[in-house]
Amino acid sequence: MIALAGSVFVAGLLGSAHCAGMCGSFACLASGGDGSRGPQVLRASAGYNLGRLVSYSVLGAVAGAAGAGLDRAGAVAGFARPAAMVAGLLLILWGTASLLAALGVRIPALDVPPALATRIARAMRAVQERPPMVRALSIGALSAALPCGWLYAFVATSAAAGSALGGATVMAAFWLGTVPMMAAVGLGAQRLLGRFRSRLPVVTAAVLVLLGALTVAGRFGPTAHAHPSTPAAASSDGHSDHR
Repeated sequence: MIALAGSVFVAGLLGSAHCAGMCGSFACLASGGDGSRGPQVLRASAGYNLGRLVSYSVLGAVAGAAGAGLDRAGAVAGFARPAAMVAGLLLILWGTASLLAALGVRIPALDVPPALATRIARAMRAVQERPPMVRALSIGALSAALPCGWLYAFVATSAAAGSALGGATVMAAFWLGTVPMMAAVGLGAQRLLGRFRSRLPVVTAAVLVLLGALTVAGRFGPTAHAHPSTPAAASSDGHSDHR
């Protein structure tokens, strides 16, 4: 799981420009929607990112628990690591689609359903008059409700952790990777990326495909480094015992 969380952190760090594009307005609203300056902006930005951490960790815990259940059902049916297989394939599909879009191929966009958009807008209005920290925490938590394929690709990945705690840890690693960019957006410093930002979509798409392939191959997950201990394996490695 440590290897999975580390890889997800790197992918989140490289792909955080996508988060800036998807949730940049949320970060700006949370950090400076009331004209705050200086320390108040820093506190609001911290609150926004803390809200994201809570909601991301909850999503990861749910996915990890679901992955554990899927693995148990797969074991009964004779299938090994079904959660990791599904998570890896989803990553490969999303990464391939992202790579094609970065290369200019038209890919259908994932739009916010009108009913969900209405509820999000209503919730945003409800927190507008709240104190700055409450508003920032609420907006950060609400950002997880957006139908962001990048985010939910990693939610699916967290299912490969095989437990609620493992899933929450994986999503916390993803969140940590996105914090520098989202903090920069909230503080108005996103221009620091310069020309490198235009190259990030291809890099992040390639990282997703690689991460998905490694997940399918069994390099991540609770049994990634397990060694066989069956009698058959022992006899194959211990033939000298009969000497």
